Amino acid sequence: MLLGSHLRRLREARGITREAAGYSIRASESKISRMELGRVSFKTRDVEDLLTLYGITDEAERTSLVSLAKEANVAGWWHSYSDVLPSWFPIYVGLEGAAHLIRVFEVQFVHGLLQTEAYAHAVVRRGMKGASAADVDRRVALRLERQKCLVAENAPEFHIILDEAALRRPYGDREVMRGQLQHLIDVSERPNVRLQVMPFSFGGHSGESGSFTILSFPESDLSDVVYLEQLTSALYLDKREDVTQYENALKELQQDSPGPSESRDLLRGLLQLS
Repeated sequence: MLLGSHLRRLREARGITREAAGYSIRASESKISRMELGRVSFKTRDVEDLLTLYGITDEAERTSLVSLAKEANVAGWWHSYSDVLPSWFPIYVGLEGAAHLIRVFEVQFVHGLLQTEAYAHAVVRRGMKGASAADVDRRVALRLERQKCLVAENAPEFHIILDEAALRRPYGDREVMRGQLQHLIDVSERPNVRLQVMPFSFGGHSGESGSFTILSFPESDLSDVVYLEQLTSALYLDKREDVTQYENALKELQQDSPGPSESRDLLRGLLQLS
């Protein structure tokens, strides 16, 4: 998806149509569209031919993009869980694993990277009504596997704002919620985690459109991606004007929410009440 986005920007910068790009690699306009959306695998020869068409002669840039094409065709660890995942989610897991900065606003529940195992079980059971216990366990196992990125050697920066509603909405029993609140307090102390809580007392705020995630990548030439999850699908936005709107909304949320220290105090207060 990242490679396709980059190829699209190169094509548009040269004023080349999808039809012309397709002709250059002996393919249809619709194949170029699918490539740019990250919906199909990439042949190294096709990427090389497109880079030539787009006037990319710098060897370092060509090598970087061809290497990205090869990586894009390698199945990630999460593909072994594809039987219990919605079709759009493996893309997100791959992007999340590649990001060096993950920024989140969450309303409904605690974000998956910060869920305890017991809380995750309660959330997954609620979302997968009628699923077998084995399928629920596999979905939870995937969630716990994703969390390892936060303690990895090259862990990403994780900035999250949780609406107070996500903390007060019970998933599981009282002990599950207490455990989850304590986990949030603990994890918020990690140097790569910045956790803030948007309290009810603030009133309306810039996150009125709902939850969203912004993923940023270490390669400077790769655009940020906004992830919006829906009931039956997900949107991945990478156009600069779209990303900027969400970045502005997140900045407002960060400014309007109590800081990390005050947010920990709020979490401790909720823990005492639970």
